[in-house]
Amino acid sequence: MWTEPVVGAISLGLKTAMERIAEDVDRQFDLLLTVPDDPRAPLFESMRHAAIGGGKRLRPLLVCAACDLFHVDREAALRVATAIECIHVYSLIHDDLPCMDDDDLRRGKPTVHKAFDEATAVLAGDALHALAFELLADEATHADPFVRVELVRELARAAGPSGMAGGQMMDLAAEDAAFDLQTVTRLQQMKTGALIAFCLEAGAIMGRVPPEGRTGLRGYARDIGLAFQIADDIIDVEGSEEQAGKKVGKDADRGKETFLSLLGLERARAGADARRPGGRASSSVRQRGAAAA
Repeated sequence: MWTEPVVGAISLGLKTAMERIAEDVDRQFDLLLTVPDDPRAPLFESMRHAAIGGGKRLRPLLVCAACDLFHVDREAALRVATAIECIHVYSLIHDDLPCMDDDDLRRGKPTVHKAFDEATAVLAGDALHALAFELLADEATHADPFVRVELVRELARAAGPSGMAGGQMMDLAAEDAAFDLQTVTRLQQMKTGALIAFCLEAGAIMGRVPPEGRTGLRGYARDIGLAFQIADDIIDVEGSEEQAGKKVGKDADRGKETFLSLLGLERARAGADARRPGGRASSSVRQRGAAAA
């Protein structure tokens, strides 16, 4: 998840938690995406191909960690975590299409449009997007309808034009524009950070924490999102396809400005390290988040 000097700092407890959440999310998808014996079978198979196995599962991990702060039932938390992972996976399917980033490899296996075809990939992404909101709106996620409505509304904001989709549009424009550091930061806060921020806020929503009590969690999430993106930029330059699970070197090939191109390797690495869990920049917001609990 982090650059090489940071990997050694990941605790055994965190590694165990990441393995557990990966198993739990795969179990959820396995139950939700049972392949029917009818012409829809390729759609479900493509959704399973994209959603089950691989990936860091960072977003579900953050959801469950935030829900733990507010003593939310684990199975209910997993429903929210799976909904957010649905949105993330749908975005990857669409990002990989020839009309977007045109990638052949994702999470160490062929992208959906390569394993199936472009039309099926579009439908798989659309179906996962819809499934996310179906999960959040279900009474099994939370007994309080106001909580469910807020989850739906905030996830829509995080995934829409003021969040992930807007950031992706800026990312496409970056191929033909010279973005400065402020613009790249805004791009990544929308494309990557908005959904990560919602992961932590979702735990507070499930715990019925009012908006004014979520400030610390939002700040913590913002640091994690930036650290994650900086590390991803470094891996794109220094890493291998095996490590990244996707093609590397794409940003430089397309002339995109990134944290790495604007800051240089050492400053970028220091920025990621400062914002990682336990890093200098994250300590104060983590304390505020704990206080909110």
